[in-house]
Amino acid sequence: MDTEVLDLPLSRTANERLHAMIPGGAHTYAKGDDQYPENLAPVISHGNGAHVWDVDGNRYIEYGSGLRSVSLGHAHPRVLEAVRRELDRGSNFVRPSIVEVAAAERFLATVPTAEMVKFAKNGSDATTAAVRLARAATGRPRVALCGDHPFFSVDDWFIGTTPMSAGIPAATNELTVAFPYGDLAATEQLLTRYQDEIACLILEPATHSEPPPGYLAGLRDLADRHGCVLVFDEMITGFRWSEAGAQGLYGVVPDLSTFGKALGNGFAVSALAGRRDLMERGGLRHSGDRVFLLSTTHGAETHSLAAAMAVQTIYTEEGITARLHALGERLAAGVREVAAGMGVGDHLVVRGRASNLVFATLDENLRPSQQYRTLFLRRLLAGGVLAPSFVVSSALDDADIDRTVDVVAEACAVYRKALDAADPTPWLAGRPVRPVFRRTA
Repeated sequence: MDTEVLDLPLSRTANERLHAMIPGGAHTYAKGDDQYPENLAPVISHGNGAHVWDVDGNRYIEYGSGLRSVSLGHAHPRVLEAVRRELDRGSNFVRPSIVEVAAAERFLATVPTAEMVKFAKNGSDATTAAVRLARAATGRPRVALCGDHPFFSVDDWFIGTTPMSAGIPAATNELTVAFPYGDLAATEQLLTRYQDEIACLILEPATHSEPPPGYLAGLRDLADRHGCVLVFDEMITGFRWSEAGAQGLYGVVPDLSTFGKALGNGFAVSALAGRRDLMERGGLRHSGDRVFLLSTTHGAETHSLAAAMAVQTIYTEEGITARLHALGERLAAGVREVAAGMGVGDHLVVRGRASNLVFATLDENLRPSQQYRTLFLRRLLAGGVLAPSFVVSSALDDADIDRTVDVVAEACAVYRKALDAADPTPWLAGRPVRPVFRRTA
């Protein structure tokens, strides 16, 4: 692949076909071609391990695979073996499959802080079920979410808080309030302001920075004192922080937690887990009003549950979390070294836990810049690196990391030129990439 010019004629044609039939040209906004430099949004043909190929025949080292869902690499043989064992046995029945028993037992052994679990297909179903359950259990209408975290659900209670709130009634939006991450005093003020109105606190327990000392335990105490439900969204932290997520690493037990992404290594499976007395409100063994918790036609699809069980086994037997950290540390160190060497260390900034790295692109005034992000992504793509983030999979090897660092060094040389000119425009070759959440197209 030429490091100066990348031409994607078949991908461009495929993108036009996608937009003609699919709103946004993708089934996830974060996968849209507006997230990539103009005419440089590859359409994928296939993937294997840490590499993907586009329809034009170019191969890329891939990061952030499947929006962080593919943490073991594409087409992982042990996962595929588990899936294939179920395919010939049927995938969906009129009654529960025995696979559901095994999958629940395996999950609760992996996440021992939970007492019951229910599976679904996507993260939004699980987080919304947690919110509904919290409201039912407390009799309170409001949801308090961490305003510093980018995404919780496609459902109204969250999307109404974003710039893409069209179609969501104001009355719904008014029932969601926000608290800042890491600030217990501000959270207590919010709980006091809406005394006896807030059903739950929902947050990602950790993201691009470690939780301040005592923060999660402090939230646990606040939730207990104010009588609300503490919900950890472990979609990202699940497995990448530990097999039992951030709650397993930091030792703070939420009332409810939600898992997905890495749980299926690309297969569609998510989970809502938590305290028995709360979860059972969605069951048949209680005397209160029934809660419509999770009821999905495909939530117990046998081959996806088999994939989830295989993923949990692989993580445990092969020490995957430790491997992700080691790979991420090698990548972060390499990127920081070459960025500093090119004089852009203050502008290309790697952040996050080693297993979940992201990068920020800052302009000459150290402000976040979509233009500099565009410049950087163009150079990565030209060098054969597909990296909307630097989130690693365990399928990467040292050679992949070293090649990535070499490509980043080439990108940093161009970044330096743009900074010296105080204008990245000559290096963009088109419109800049756009934020996912914006009011107009």
